[in-house]
Amino acid sequence: MTGFEIGGASAADMGLIRHWADEEGWNPGDSDRFAFAVADPAGFLVGRIGGEPVACISAVRYGPDFGFIGFYIARPAFRGQGYGIRMWQAGMERLDGRLVGLDGVVDQQDNYRKSGFRSAWNNVRHEGVPRPDGSGGGGGAGTGFEVVDAASLSFGLLAAYDRRFFPAPRDSFLSAWTGLPGRTALAAVRDGRIEGLGVVRPCSGASRIGPLYASAPAVAAALLHRLAEHTPDGVVAVDVPDANPSATALVAGLGLEPTFEAARMYTGPAPEVELAGLYGVTSLELG
Repeated sequence: MTGFEIGGASAADMGLIRHWADEEGWNPGDSDRFAFAVADPAGFLVGRIGGEPVACISAVRYGPDFGFIGFYIARPAFRGQGYGIRMWQAGMERLDGRLVGLDGVVDQQDNYRKSGFRSAWNNVRHEGVPRPDGSGGGGGAGTGFEVVDAASLSFGLLAAYDRRFFPAPRDSFLSAWTGLPGRTALAAVRDGRIEGLGVVRPCSGASRIGPLYASAPAVAAALLHRLAEHTPDGVVAVDVPDANPSATALVAGLGLEPTFEAARMYTGPAPEVELAGLYGVTSLELG
């Protein structure tokens, strides 16, 4: 591996990493990289041979004791030559001493187990046009909650609500994730309390919804329908944790079909989050 060097990703590299992920069939958001970059600017690594990028990984630090691995990719022509494992070692070294999470694709899960990761649940991507469920898009008179633009709420309230479903504070990331141009963030509010939050963003394929948090299936359905209205064709994809049976039942009842699966895995005990309110994870790359 003479001449193989690992360094931090540039702004141009972030666009390239997104393109590689798209080629892998992961359907990343068109503008996700801008939120990813502020989550941990030094958390994205690229391996190069003679200056040419050939592999990448993200190893993002959250707070003092949590980290997340993603974007673990070696270009097809450079696989099986040891470059990938060098990237893996560099990423894990950056997160040394922390509880580390990742979303592992099926064909890599055994390798992750050999590195000390254990499965907590599966995130199953469900995709399609949500069929009407009788809620009329949900929210408003008679439902007990109202669906509003998330930007109209105090960001402190949004950040505190997100913290119930994610193991560490991520305010900078959340601010960008909910506010980037081209995406829509909606919240369900009841008596001044946030009862749900959803974000939809454009992608090469189906528009992705994530996160999707809700206090009850009816709230999740309302947000999902309203978010679908903000897409070009109504087709959405949401990564649903199978540890929340209500979420799986909801998307199945709305006619969304499973298309992709990844295992949420951790190097230690799974952190405590409100799984009963987690209807769709934010991102398979950053958690």
